[in-house]
Amino acid sequence: MSKQDQERDFFAIELAAVLIVLSAVLYFSHYLIFRDSHHIFLYLVGDIAFLPIEVLLVTIIIDRLLKRREKEAMMTKMNMVIGTFFSEVGTRLLKDISAADTNIQDVARDVLLNTDWSARGVAKKKKALSSYTPQLDLTDFDLMDMKRFLVDRRDFFLRLLENPNLLEHERFTDLLWAVFHLMDELSHRGQFNDLPVSDTAHLAGDMRRAYSAAMVQWVDYMKHLNDQYPYLFSLAIRSNPFDPKASIVVTS
Repeated sequence: MSKQDQERDFFAIELAAVLIVLSAVLYFSHYLIFRDSHHIFLYLVGDIAFLPIEVLLVTIIIDRLLKRREKEAMMTKMNMVIGTFFSEVGTRLLKDISAADTNIQDVARDVLLNTDWSARGVAKKKKALSSYTPQLDLTDFDLMDMKRFLVDRRDFFLRLLENPNLLEHERFTDLLWAVFHLMDELSHRGQFNDLPVSDTAHLAGDMRRAYSAAMVQWVDYMKHLNDQYPYLFSLAIRSNPFDPKASIVVTS
């Protein structure tokens, strides 16, 4: 136990002792003034009987409400962080890798381009993505460009990983680690022209891990924007990384 914790515990004990003594002094003063011990014990027993209900109200109901509000506030901040991730890295990452995904048409039309962003619609999207297996063909994929793109954002990743709120968002943390690992794999390779098939398959697996995690997180983030920030949702949909025809230009 640290010195600060010991001092905090000692202060709590002192405060409890002072409050107990103060209560005893007030009860004794009441007796000296009114000489009515029956009245004192009557209300004392009544107060003690109400104590469990008071504990229930304060420590369970009110405490849970406060924690719920705190968690909602924390999630709002986390969604700002997630939005920054997609703005800086995620959208580009999804767009580039989806171009190499030979199975993308299986989910693009019915899941990723589907306009139903209700709770039920999003649940269906996530269920479909949980069973979706991307097939990446890296024959024409520019791994060097992906390497430069991710390495240039190393400091950005490190700042995100330092965020203490990540402990409350396991899925996003896993996504960051997957992308960070992909960046490390790429950065340790000088060239990609003469990689053996086995190594290319290994990189494809790392990309698939980051890609799959980013797809699910993107759906969650779109749901958040649709519910809370329609103007941000409009821009995100107009730059949909899974739509080759997407354009941010408003035409109607």
